[in-house]
Amino acid sequence: MIAALPSPASAQTGETLPEVDAYYNFNPDLRVQFQVKETREGGDPTTAEIGPSIQLYLKKLGKLSEITSFDLDKSKSQLVLFSVGYRILPTPGEAPTNRLEPYVILNLPSPGKLLLSDRNRADLDWQNGAFSWHYRNLINVERPLTIRNYHPSPYISAEVWYTSQYQKWSTTSLFAGCLFPFGAHLEFNPYYEHQNNTGKGPNQQLNQLGLMLNLWFGRSKD
Repeated sequence: MIAALPSPASAQTGETLPEVDAYYNFNPDLRVQFQVKETREGGDPTTAEIGPSIQLYLKKLGKLSEITSFDLDKSKSQLVLFSVGYRILPTPGEAPTNRLEPYVILNLPSPGKLLLSDRNRADLDWQNGAFSWHYRNLINVERPLTIRNYHPSPYISAEVWYTSQYQKWSTTSLFAGCLFPFGAHLEFNPYYEHQNNTGKGPNQQLNQLGLMLNLWFGRSKD
């Protein structure tokens, strides 16, 4: 946990966020995901987030396949990924939030064997009969490495949020992390996130350490 540093202009906090994502490939273009995570986002309290998604990806590109040849996530070799998911966010002392989570990811090869990804996501939330939404745009730059026979992938990301509750761009998040594969079915993703929330005063800054465990099942042909 990162120590909180008080500031007269903003409130700063630090915490750790565990997450597990399990994927099952039905065929080379279709898979399901089940996610269990702890999250703190958009200035809201920390909560769990649990639920499934169905994902379709298409239009494999040769340059993407070359860049991501050792990646366990076979969708990165595809130009486009479509995903629709359902999440429940239980919050102690409050009614749970039910979320519909559609998003689309565009993957592009870049010079220097960089993988550039642009994710456009909507969070459509219902809580106690009230509806609210977020629009989130995340840009990710990843560079797979080869260290002898091992292939980690460091990355950096930036995400901006538009929140209907505040009717403005209220959150900015910056990420730095690395993907560490182990065998054919397991991958660790430790990362650091700095999040700045300006939805309500005083501004809130979060310094978060996350650890994701990705599990891959099923068969997917290249």
